[in-house]
Amino acid sequence: MPDLRVLVVEDDPVAAEAHRTYVDRLPGFTCIGIAGTAARALQVLTRPGVDLVLLDMNLPDGHGLDVVRRMRAQGNQTDVVAVTAAREVAAVQAAARIGVVQYVLKPFAYETLRDRLTAYARQRRAAEAGQVVADQDEVDRLLHPARTSSVPKGLAGSVLDRVVQLLGNREGWTAEEIATSLGTSRITARRYLEHLADQGQALRTQRYDGRSGRPKVEYSWVAES
Repeated sequence: MPDLRVLVVEDDPVAAEAHRTYVDRLPGFTCIGIAGTAARALQVLTRPGVDLVLLDMNLPDGHGLDVVRRMRAQGNQTDVVAVTAAREVAAVQAAARIGVVQYVLKPFAYETLRDRLTAYARQRRAAEAGQVVADQDEVDRLLHPARTSSVPKGLAGSVLDRVVQLLGNREGWTAEEIATSLGTSRITARRYLEHLADQGQALRTQRYDGRSGRPKVEYSWVAES
C-alpha cells in the first residue's frame, strides 16, 4: 500500500511543523503540505492527491467543521482527523455527525497521534481489501479504534496524556509539581517528563529559586503552542 498523503491544516506555524514532523515519522504516511487557513485548505482539496486531512477546528477565517461541510457539499469524501483544542461536547458530536474519523485533543504526545493514525491506516487497508467483520467485538474496535495505547513499556497512555495536558496549560513544571497534580510519586512523574523530553516534546531547563542548593529541573511543553 503506498503512503497515505496527509494535508495538515493548522494556522499556528509551530504546531503545523510539529504535526508535519509527527506525520513524516510514521511509516506509511507522508505530509504533502500545510494549509494555514480554511480557504487555502479548500483550495488544495479541489485537486486530487490528499488521502487524509489533519484539521484544526479554530482557523483564522472559519471553523474546521465548516471546512468539512464544504468539502462534503463539493463531493469531496477525503477522510478527516480533527486535531484541536476544542473540548466542547457539541463540537465532538458535530464532528462525528459529519464524518470526522478521529478527534485528537491538543496538546498531545506523539504516541497519541501515532496510535490513532495507525488505527486509521489499519481500518483503511481492511476496507480496501474487502474484509468483513467477524463479530460485535470487531465492530466495536472499528468504531472505537486505538483504545489501547502503544506507549513505551512501563508508561500508561492515560497518564502520559494527563502530563501533556498539564505541560500545555502552564509554562514550567518540576517533577515534584507534576507528581502532586497527578497524585503519583516524583520518580513516576519524572519518568513521563523524561520520556517527553527525550522525544523532543518537552524542554528541560534549570529553575533557580534564589536559595542555596542545587537548581531543580523544569520541564516546558514545546511541540504545541
